Amino acid sequence: MNWLTKLERKFGRYYIPNLISILVGGQIVVYAVELFVNRYITYSLTLTRPALFAGEIWRLVTFLFVPSSSGSILNFALGAYFVWFLGSALEAAWGDFRFNVYVLAGMLGAVLACLVTGWAGTYCLSLSLLLAFALLYPEMQVLLFFVIPIKVKYFGIFSAAVWVLGFLSADWMTRLNYLLSMAGFILLFAPSLCSSIRAWYRREQWRRRNRR
Repeated sequence: MNWLTKLERKFGRYYIPNLISILVGGQIVVYAVELFVNRYITYSLTLTRPALFAGEIWRLVTFLFVPSSSGSILNFALGAYFVWFLGSALEAAWGDFRFNVYVLAGMLGAVLACLVTGWAGTYCLSLSLLLAFALLYPEMQVLLFFVIPIKVKYFGIFSAAVWVLGFLSADWMTRLNYLLSMAGFILLFAPSLCSSIRAWYRREQWRRRNRR
C-alpha cells in the first residue's frame, strides 16, 4: 500500500501507543460504571445524530468506549479480552502508526455513518479487527470457550457470513451504515482482496481452457 507507506514516512511519529489497551481499558471502565454506579451511562456516550447536533460532541470519541459485548460479567470479560488480543496482535504486526490509521479510518467511517443514517456503533470496528486478524493469520488456532481448538480463518468466515446476512436482510439505511462503518477494513484490504479474486478467477479460467 504505497499511500500508507508515504503517509507513515510523513506522519509516522504521530500516533497513540498501545491504542487497543486504551480502548479496551475505557470499555472496562464504562462497563464497571454501568454495572455499579449508573446503568444509563452508555446513553450519554453512544453516537447518534440528534445528540451531536445538540452539541454533545464528546460522543465523537466516547462511542469507542461503549462496550462492544454486554450481558454477564463473564461474557463481557471474554469479549473484551478477545478484542484486546486481536488488536494487540495487529499492533505488533503493523506497528502503532498503521494500527492507529486503521482504527481512525473505522472511527471516521462510523462518524460519517452516524451523520448519514442517524446512528453508529462499534460492532463493525470490532468485526474489522477480527477479519484483519483472520486474513493475516488464517492458520492460527485459538481455543473456543478455552477448550475447542479452531483455526482463526473459520472465525473470520463465520463472522463475515453473519455480517453479510445482516447486511442483506437490513433496510438500505442500515446497509449504508454497515458499509461506512467498515471503512478501515475496506480501505486497507479491499485492493488486495480484489487482486486475489482476480488472480483466482484467471487461474480458474486457465484451468478450464486446459481441460478442453
